[in-house]
Amino acid sequence: MPPRNRRPAARELNEAARLTEQLRAAGYTKRDIARIIDRDPSLVSQFYTRHKGAAFVPALQHVLQAVQTAGITDIDELAALAAPRITRRTTAVGTRARVRTKAVLITPTGTGTGRVAAAAIASGSTRLRPLIAEAARRDLRLAFTVRMPKTGYVHPSGSRTDSPGIRRAVIQRADHTEERSYGAATTGGFDAADFARRVDAAAGDVTAAVHQWLVETGRIHEGAHISHLEIRTWRPR
Repeated sequence: MPPRNRRPAARELNEAARLTEQLRAAGYTKRDIARIIDRDPSLVSQFYTRHKGAAFVPALQHVLQAVQTAGITDIDELAALAAPRITRRTTAVGTRARVRTKAVLITPTGTGTGRVAAAAIASGSTRLRPLIAEAARRDLRLAFTVRMPKTGYVHPSGSRTDSPGIRRAVIQRADHTEERSYGAATTGGFDAADFARRVDAAAGDVTAAVHQWLVETGRIHEGAHISHLEIRTWRPR
C-alpha cells in the first residue's frame, strides 16, 4: 500500500506575525502596517517567512490596543503612536543596524513621491534627501505637504495667502493637526534645485529646510513642529 501524502505542519507564527494577523483582521493590509512601523512592506512579509519582527512587537501591541480600545483608525496617527516604541537593533559590535525603509523612486517621466512620519521626522527626514537631489539633477519641479498642529500655522485654513492657487481642501485630523499642501503642477510648483540647495545648507535635514522656508515665507510660526512631510516631484511641461 503506497504511503499517504502527509500535509506539512503549518508553521507557528511568531508574536510579530500574530499581531500583524490581528491588524489585518481589523482591515489593515501589510502595506498599511509597513507604513505604521515606517518600514518596507517586504519586512512585514518576513515576519511570516523568516520569523523577523521582534523589535516591533511593543509597537504593534500598542497599535492594536489603540485600534481595538480607542477606536483610532488613521494610519498616520497609528504611526505616531508606534514610533516611540520601535527600538533600532544593533550589530554584533554594538553599532545601530541599517534598516530597510520604504523605497523612494522617481519614474522615468519624473513623477516621484516620498513620505515620512514621526520616526523619520525626528532624524531630519534624511531619506527624502536622495529624492530631492535626484529631482534637482533632472531639473524637476516639486511640491510638498506638511502636517502640524493647527496653532502652528499663521494663516487660517484654506487661505489663498497661505497656498495660493491650490483648490483642495485642507485635511483636518482628529488630533487637532492639519495637512496643508504647497505647490502643485497647476501652479508650477517649486524648483527642486533650489530646495536641494536649502537641504544641503541644512546639513541634509529635509525637515529643517522645509520648516525654514515656511517660516521665511510667513506661513508658520517659528516654534511650529512638523509631524509629517510628503515630497512630490514631476517634470514641467
